[in-house]
Amino acid sequence: MAENDRDAKGEPRPVEVLAEQVVTCPPVFGMKPEAGRWTFIILGLVMNICLGTVYSWSVFTKDLQVFLAEGGWPITSTEANMPFLVFLAFFAALMPVAGRFFNRYNPKIILLLGSILVGLGWLVAGYAISNVVALGRNSFYLLVAAYGVVAGGGVGIVYGGPIACSTKWCPDRKGFAVGSTVLGFGVSAAITAPLATYLIKAYSVPSTFYILGGSFLVILVLISLIMRFPPAGWKPAGCTLPAASAARNNRTTREMLGTTSFYALWFCFWVGSLAGLMAIGISKPMGMGYIGLNTNDATLVIIAFAIPNGLGRPLFGWLTDRLTPRYAAILSFVLILVGSVGMLPAGNTGLGMTVRLICFIFSFCCLWMCLGGWLAIAPTSTTTFFGPKNQPNNYGIMFSAYGIGAIAGNLLSGYVKDNFVDQMANGKLVKSNVHPEAYMYIFYVTLVLALVGMLVAYFAMKPPKDPVQKPPVAK
Repeated sequence: MAENDRDAKGEPRPVEVLAEQVVTCPPVFGMKPEAGRWTFIILGLVMNICLGTVYSWSVFTKDLQVFLAEGGWPITSTEANMPFLVFLAFFAALMPVAGRFFNRYNPKIILLLGSILVGLGWLVAGYAISNVVALGRNSFYLLVAAYGVVAGGGVGIVYGGPIACSTKWCPDRKGFAVGSTVLGFGVSAAITAPLATYLIKAYSVPSTFYILGGSFLVILVLISLIMRFPPAGWKPAGCTLPAASAARNNRTTREMLGTTSFYALWFCFWVGSLAGLMAIGISKPMGMGYIGLNTNDATLVIIAFAIPNGLGRPLFGWLTDRLTPRYAAILSFVLILVGSVGMLPAGNTGLGMTVRLICFIFSFCCLWMCLGGWLAIAPTSTTTFFGPKNQPNNYGIMFSAYGIGAIAGNLLSGYVKDNFVDQMANGKLVKSNVHPEAYMYIFYVTLVLALVGMLVAYFAMKPPKDPVQKPPVAK
């Protein structure tokens, strides 16, 4: 013991224990913050239901193709998925941009901006479709710009806000809180797919965009005015998270990019996103063209798929808290593996319609659940590995895996459909669904990626090591 650590009598000096500063929080919606904080989780869930309507895109594709063809401008299956693809790309691209501002400014301002863009994008997309005769080919380009760039960018701006709220209000149960918040994004298709189908039949494709866009604008703006973060440093009563280790774990984006953990998590997130978003993009056309479902039954199946997609979020959020991110990721890849292998019997016409339908529903439920799971695993793991302080910006960078997975998944499914499933000539559709068995090529790819993902998760997806502290230089 050093000389300065003893008093005049040679006895050890008492060690001063610095009490952790307690940050108080005012009542939330008239309740104690420990109870009222869950209201923000519910509000975030509602916001995500609006934002997650993109998962219902396959409900629009066939009617959109028919509507544009009647207006004199037919489009291919790949082109019909282009608004969806661009939406997801700008969704992912705007996430890190918006993440930079959530900690600097009032989150209401950021949420309001994104909410207005979401509603405006849907409304202008409706205008583009309804004026196909007057605008010609420009109608399709305006649709891609309005829905993909404007609405997709708006979703990218808004999406990180409810997640950041969840992690800041619930540091003690961040996995479950984040999973419950993004549950809305997953179950959105269960609500919006039948709603969109009804509106398309009752009115028209452009009217459906007008109605949904106006509704989203009102709902998202109202909720944005309510959302807020807790006071900096606040923790709920009974929360035992060690402040010292939490502070040490807070890494900047630059520091995060210098770790192996980031690239392992990014790759695993990319695999989960590719498999899930590919499944979402081909759910309805494969159900109708390969399994033989009619339009109404295919819509009902999409609703069924949305349920595991939604439930996968709180489930895998909870598993990430309980089992660590590594083993939650491995379980998600087991789902992809099972889903990919499960599609093999679906191609055997000798098994009968019932068996093939069961294989199709079971396999796609696994793939949809995997995507839902990764939208809880990824933000929770980002906070666990790199700390809560810079979570909005760090997860924004991590979310690029989702955007690139969306592009790869949709290009893969669109390429297979246009070049193997459908008969094309000079870039134009001659006959659809000529070789539906070609869809199976997609699942061989996802099967291999699932095996690679398991290995990466097991060996590399773990918390980064604390930076080595250099010893002080002796004078």
